[in-house]
This record gives sequence, structure tokens and C-alpha cells, in this order.
Amino acid sequence: MNNNLKLERTRANLTQEQLAEKIGVTRQTIGLIEKGKYNPSLQLCLKICIELKVTLNDVFWTHNREEETNEG
Repeated sequence: MNNNLKLERTRANLTQEQLAEKIGVTRQTIGLIEKGKYNPSLQLCLKICIELKVTLNDVFWTHNREEETNEG
């Protein structure tokens, strides 16, 4: 699962450890989500977005507009 979690987390000036503590998961979980090796539940996605003050689209929707243009 591709995502923008690392980008949004660093914009919020949080380390993986800090974000993990705030939402009740391990640092390893945050790292795996950022690498696309773990698909978080919707509940966890919402906790992340609330803490980062961003939308689900900001973090988890990585649709490539260039691909859309090439298809049309």
C-alpha cells in the first residue's frame, strides 16, 4: 500500500516514535505502514489522520494524475 505517511509525519515534525505513542501503536508499526508493508485498519488510519490533522486522502490516496492523463 503506497502512502504519504512519512511526508505528512515529517511535516508535523514528529518522529515515528512520537506518532506511535500518540496513537497507541509501536514505532515498528509506523515504519511498516510508511514502507507499504502493513495495511492499517480504517480505525488506525483515522487515528493517524486526526493526529496529523490531515485527511485520509492526504495520507493514503496516492493516485497518480499523470497516469490518468495518459489513459484519457
